[in-house]
Amino acid sequence: MSYPYRASTGNAVTAWCRTTGNVATMNERASAPGGLALIEALVNTLQDITTGADTLGSAKVRERFGITADGVDDARELRESLRATCLAHAGHPPHRAVTPLGELLAKAPLRVLVDDRDGSAALVPLHDDASLLSRVAAAIAEATAAGTWTRLKACEAEDCRWAFYDRSPAGRGRWCSMAVCGARAKMRRYRAK
Repeated sequence: MSYPYRASTGNAVTAWCRTTGNVATMNERASAPGGLALIEALVNTLQDITTGADTLGSAKVRERFGITADGVDDARELRESLRATCLAHAGHPPHRAVTPLGELLAKAPLRVLVDDRDGSAALVPLHDDASLLSRVAAAIAEATAAGTWTRLKACEAEDCRWAFYDRSPAGRGRWCSMAVCGARAKMRRYRAK
């Protein structure tokens, strides 16, 4: 069962590298499956981890996520709690102190929806015009049931921390893009020899 949301989830992500000044399109990774695409898109609204510059200030971006100008601070708090959880999935400590994700999700109004045809059940937002928090909570429940939640990770590069879905067979992906973050890390290791 999939849950609608208003965020665009195209496969191409354009990023500017502060180190080299190059613009790269990180499209070697497909978007996360199902509702995890919403979470991936939300986490990736942060443009610069060091300055905190993001796209949530844009009315167009807020509209895609279904949030108002008054809800931006809550969306940012949720985003950074999700980033810390994605870092934990990759075996890394939080990037900074954040509100625990479980504490935020406890406020999400959800209900159990049972399909009369096959008896399958899912957690879904309580209202049709569900809040971002409810949609994220439902997406996490869906992904946990599918066994995909821990595959949503944050990039190992300290100056990146973008979310990506790890499709590697062993589940050991480390970077959002091998062409950008992975190549830079490997080059640093090579030069250090």
